Amino acid sequence: MLSNLHIENFAVIERVDVRFGEGFNVLTGETGAGKSILIDSIGAVLGGRVSKDCVRAGSSRAVVTAAFLAPAADAWCEENGIEPEQTLILQRQITADGRSSCRVNGVPVSVAQLRGLGACLLDIHGQNDGRQLMDESRHLAYLDAFAGVQQETDAYQAAWHAYQETAAQIRRLTMDELEKERLQRSLSAEAAELEAAGLRQGEEEELTARRDLLHNAERLTEWINQAYEALSGGDPSGAGLAADAARCVTRAAAWAPELEQTAAQIQEAACTLEDAAEQLRDLLGTLDFSPQEYDALETRISTLRRLQKKYRTDETGLIERLADAKRQLDEIAFSEDRLTRLEKELAARRAAAARAAAALTARRRAAAAELEGRIARELRDLSMPSARFLVELEPIEDEPGFGPTGADTVRFLMSANAGMAPGRISKIASGGELSRIMLAIKSVFAAHDPVGTMVFDEIDTGVSGVAAQRVGEKIAQLAAQRQILCITHLPQIAAMADWHFYIEKAECGGMAKTSVTLLGQDGRCRELARLHGGDRVTQTTLASAQEQLRAAEEWKRKRNPGG
Repeated sequence: MLSNLHIENFAVIERVDVRFGEGFNVLTGETGAGKSILIDSIGAVLGGRVSKDCVRAGSSRAVVTAAFLAPAADAWCEENGIEPEQTLILQRQITADGRSSCRVNGVPVSVAQLRGLGACLLDIHGQNDGRQLMDESRHLAYLDAFAGVQQETDAYQAAWHAYQETAAQIRRLTMDELEKERLQRSLSAEAAELEAAGLRQGEEEELTARRDLLHNAERLTEWINQAYEALSGGDPSGAGLAADAARCVTRAAAWAPELEQTAAQIQEAACTLEDAAEQLRDLLGTLDFSPQEYDALETRISTLRRLQKKYRTDETGLIERLADAKRQLDEIAFSEDRLTRLEKELAARRAAAARAAAALTARRRAAAAELEGRIARELRDLSMPSARFLVELEPIEDEPGFGPTGADTVRFLMSANAGMAPGRISKIASGGELSRIMLAIKSVFAAHDPVGTMVFDEIDTGVSGVAAQRVGEKIAQLAAQRQILCITHLPQIAAMADWHFYIEKAECGGMAKTSVTLLGQDGRCRELARLHGGDRVTQTTLASAQEQLRAAEEWKRKRNPGG
């Protein structure tokens, strides 16, 4: 549940604090007062897209902070390394140059993390949802969400991808003969060139190190010779002097035992010097080279780098490319045998995909029948008693009879009036009917949705009269199970609310400023009267508003006698 919302310098809102309640929260006000901006700020703090235009003119940043009572988000907190608490504090800051930062309970998070958390907390339904309902490509997703077929979908997707993988291999093998001959020539030339190069992992690094060593061999030889002479070649040598010192100190230790450790240290140093001298001598041997060796190194390094440039890859990539070329040549050489094996594999995988698709279709058909009945009941509650809602499932006709989402095409059809044949929603439904169909779908899906708060942003477009009354009642029914925030211009809907907020925009110091006020009973009466009659609020419209509020309270008492 969204308990508190704090907004600073967001669009026309300078500073607003709103404490929402449980149940049905309604927001009303004149067009342009900032109602939708309030919803936009909630979207922003839940990870929605923002820009520098969100920042109020003259301000350096906008800040939106939201407090949620959301035990359902504990799992998300644990997954993201945040200590779960009873109240979850989300914050989004947007600077005047368009950058933003996000925090959850004071811990910095990414926008993607915030968006993932937002999906657990709140769902926003706007005017565009009705237009989305007309998009038939979305109907399958609606049905699958209702059916709860994630397990069947995952099983089908695995079978579908396996089928596609084998089909792709067959397509590569069944190229025409000219293309096969061209590819074979190209691969043979590539493999021959790389094979002749005698590629070996790590060779270039070894050759480069050896070349650099030989390039500086003259100076290295001089320095190493001097070091070797000092350690072992001279008379006396460093190693010999250290050995003599060790013998002397060892004898002295017979009368001064405290020198025993010193003698051991000197002896160890003498051994170390002898080892170092041997290493220098061995290295001198490797520096004995001919100019031909240096030229050979340069030629080999040049060959490797020419191949890397030609094939646009490194040494590892060349080795992998050679292996891949050989593999493809083998596939072409034995393509007939391989094709036979793949065709058998494809048949088996096609059968497996068809079985998985059939299981998915069976679940969808059962869910479609249930969805039709439940939405029909919801539409009757929304003053559409003669409306018929149908879920049309048709098999995919193109080969192989299934696609990325299964073996079905899904389309929602409806008949708004008695005696009318069902047709496409985009051709049949008016704006008001679309709003009610969408509300019916949301009502049905609410039982499957763990999100604790739903926001309706003017989804009552095109609805009036008794239909508006039924929409208000339906939203009030939803509010019995979850928190609802609803923007509306209709008094029939506003009267059903448990909490009524009035959004007002005024000019202050040459700047627009939006305020949010929680209305009491008298304020609600005046606002309902305004919604009925505009700025001509009379005793008659006030009396009508009072009657409407009493009727709404009576309706809610009958729906929830113990409430």
